[in-house]
Amino acid sequence: MELALFVLLVALAGILGGLVGSLSGLGGAVIVIPVLAVVFGVPFPEAAGAGFITILATSSTAGAAYVRDRLSDLRIGMFLEIATVPGALVGATLTVFLVHQSLEDALLVALGVVLLAIIPASLARRNIEMPEQVQPDARSRRLGLRGSYYDAFHHRELDYVAAETTPALGVMFGAGVVSGAFGIGGGVFKVLALERYLRLPMKVSTATSNFMIGVTAAAGGGVMLAAGFINPVIAAPAAIGTALGAYIGSSLLPGLSNRTVRLLFLPVIAALAIETILRGLGLP
Repeated sequence: MELALFVLLVALAGILGGLVGSLSGLGGAVIVIPVLAVVFGVPFPEAAGAGFITILATSSTAGAAYVRDRLSDLRIGMFLEIATVPGALVGATLTVFLVHQSLEDALLVALGVVLLAIIPASLARRNIEMPEQVQPDARSRRLGLRGSYYDAFHHRELDYVAAETTPALGVMFGAGVVSGAFGIGGGVFKVLALERYLRLPMKVSTATSNFMIGVTAAAGGGVMLAAGFINPVIAAPAAIGTALGAYIGSSLLPGLSNRTVRLLFLPVIAALAIETILRGLGLP
């Protein structure tokens, strides 16, 4: 494949990734990495390295827009980062070790399983528009983990408060490990912790996750850069496309319902997860 065509196609994949990532809070890499590894045959370490760059592009673009729209909760996000950053360092170090042991195929299978893990949790909460009867724990009350935002879909100001902070911190450490190991931002588990354990509205969970994934990616990306797994020819067009897709997605999210945000791209993620697992198993 000619270099110009390759760059164009990677940028187009980045646009799709940025759109999906900004709307779901999962980060653009959740699309870009499987496409690079499965469609273009990019070695998994370089695909993961590019993934970290696309996450930074998604977070910088969509995250800034969501802060402007008061959808991102910076206090909650920074509180949870104390668990995700150490996890990202552990995960990135683990990936470097496994690659040196020639276990890239195992990483592909594991990535596919992680992608599939998105689906059941989202489907189980598909009809929940807003959390009800949320009781904050002692840490949440002490740190003031609460807020409000204007919901363009409901046309009114909505209040929220964080609930169970202890299990959320545990899940966030796992999110950091996943981010560092696979380069996908760990948004799968970040959104899970924010919505299921802290019981925040889906839009706030998505927006706050978009803010957080950039910090986590910066931690894991440094390890991948030092290991030589970030290829500018792949990462640059992916990041440019992702930034454009994230900009489009951030303009759409405020007007969508929480239910729509959950269900919009699950079929795409499921297809990519299955294809990634098959490639990791050496099947056509």
